[in-house]
Amino acid sequence: MSKPKTAALPEVNFSDYGDIRYLHLGTVWIQGSMLMDKPYEIELEYVQRMMAWLMFMDPATVPSRHAMQLGLGAGTLTKFCYKKLKMRATAIEINPQVVAACRLWFKLPPDAPRLQVVLGDAALVAAHPHWHGTVDALQVDLYDHEAAAPVLDSAAFYADCRRLLTEDGCMTVNLFGRSSSYEKSLEKIAAAFGADSVWAFKPTREGNTVVLAQRTPTRPKRAELAERAENVQTQWALPASKWLRVFKPQIP
Repeated sequence: MSKPKTAALPEVNFSDYGDIRYLHLGTVWIQGSMLMDKPYEIELEYVQRMMAWLMFMDPATVPSRHAMQLGLGAGTLTKFCYKKLKMRATAIEINPQVVAACRLWFKLPPDAPRLQVVLGDAALVAAHPHWHGTVDALQVDLYDHEAAAPVLDSAAFYADCRRLLTEDGCMTVNLFGRSSSYEKSLEKIAAAFGADSVWAFKPTREGNTVVLAQRTPTRPKRAELAERAENVQTQWALPASKWLRVFKPQIP
């Protein structure tokens, strides 16, 4: 895998507002956040929803599983999976400044046996057979400094993402942007995963829509999903019970 070019990558900076620290890529757009007194919790609503895959897995198996983030952001998902869920976590990030910022300003721990930050292009990583079939929870949040549209949003890319997953693995992806088309993105995900594998949240107030796709589709009953959501909320303090009011399969 070739080393990514960094000349055109944006400058990374942060801002503090009250007890929250925000990551920026040279613009006012927020690329991630951290509660300064609770650095391993998840502050943003859409980022919390990126953890919806927990409702599709046996909680007892979570610490033995592998989570991968395509796009490090402020390191929130990587930290939560590593610190709170005790999972193996791998993050792929193209911008070395983002990695440095996460380590300096956002409490991202150094690499360890269960934690690896890889400097590289998410498209090349997803296409490479090295990680195929090894990822249980794939979290995709890839935006440039303008936050205009997903950097990677093709059916071929989503097909590569599916190949990364274990048989019962899930992908969650953040679809947000002033020029992006949610319906077209959804069609590409459905083409790669199968329409019966796709679930989606309603947009947040900020316009982030989180979509979940399963490698192997299941259709738990509403009561079963409610029980799982309650368990996620009890174990990991995520507002999962509220998710069910705004989360549904694309094919009823």
